[in-house]
Amino acid sequence: MSWFYRNLARPVLFTQDSEHIHDRTLRALARVARSPALCRVTAAVLGAPALPVRCFGLDFPNPVGLAAGMDKGAVAVPVWEAMGFGFSELGGVTLHAQSGNPQPRMFRAPADHALINRMGFNNPGADILAERLAAWHARGLWPRHPVGVNLGKSKVTPLDAAASDYTGSFRKLWALADFFVVNVSSPNTPNLRQLQDRSALDEILAALQSANDELAAANRAVPKPVLVKVAPDLSFDALDDVLSLVAPRRLAGLVATNTTLARPATVDPVARIVYRETGGLSGGPLRARSTEVVRHLHRQSGGKVPIIGVGGISSVDDAWEKVLAGASLLQVYSALVYEGPGLPAALVQGLLERLGGGKWSDAVGSGK
Repeated sequence: MSWFYRNLARPVLFTQDSEHIHDRTLRALARVARSPALCRVTAAVLGAPALPVRCFGLDFPNPVGLAAGMDKGAVAVPVWEAMGFGFSELGGVTLHAQSGNPQPRMFRAPADHALINRMGFNNPGADILAERLAAWHARGLWPRHPVGVNLGKSKVTPLDAAASDYTGSFRKLWALADFFVVNVSSPNTPNLRQLQDRSALDEILAALQSANDELAAANRAVPKPVLVKVAPDLSFDALDDVLSLVAPRRLAGLVATNTTLARPATVDPVARIVYRETGGLSGGPLRARSTEVVRHLHRQSGGKVPIIGVGGISSVDDAWEKVLAGASLLQVYSALVYEGPGLPAALVQGLLERLGGGKWSDAVGSGK
């Protein structure tokens, strides 16, 4: 599958605009998602072996998940399980629907296996997302793996009203997802990263957890796990400020990392042109820094804070590196563009081989 994709399918796809191919692919996957029979066929071809992981109170069939950004509108929810993912993160979604930044806004640097995007949280809004999630539930097509929702701030909402914006989305979606990720680290919404400041983030998390407790009590349920996604461009001191909120705001974990504003040195002429574009860089060049952030967060927390490692994972070596640094779970997105749909199963199989019959929990953070 991977050889076919890299050598036959990818060259054809890469002759077309990146966002155009993304949209076409998602429409095709949405059609598969609506058919239980097609999902079963997909699972037979692409399904991953079992590698169970329990993290922040949820059971994951394997630790390799789909990162936010691929399925922003929840149009293909059942298909991600069929493709071998152990969990999926939908969104980012904002309280208000928004079209995002002007096109073109997604660019490839194939020589470096990198992408740059300045999408700007284009999404249908929390109300539409809630309707779609409820429909998947009602049709009996909800996946067996955990499903998370990535929450962003609406562009029209001023920074001083960010807490109410995030909480508004959270309330609409609370009953429909298994966990939530607070995204204050996207580089494509003006000034959003200022919300990573300790006081601003504390205000957002306080509002979310108050709503979390209220909704849990009303539904006679437990509060939903809430995580924060951090930027790779934060200093270690700033990361420590985020860590200082874990206990008082009962964070279930951290996602490390979002895309970066940094640009790597490159000798490739196409990459040089692409790197002049504004936006967040993901893929291969992000691998080392995201692993460094994972390692720092794991060490500083004494391994007590679950970390989802994301950034530059395109091979088993990359995935294992994140695990040894302290990632309990992993996510991929950009690598799907370069490696194809067989990537999740290949990663899980490779991780099983690296474990060699050992315990997953013993491997996490063991490469200090």
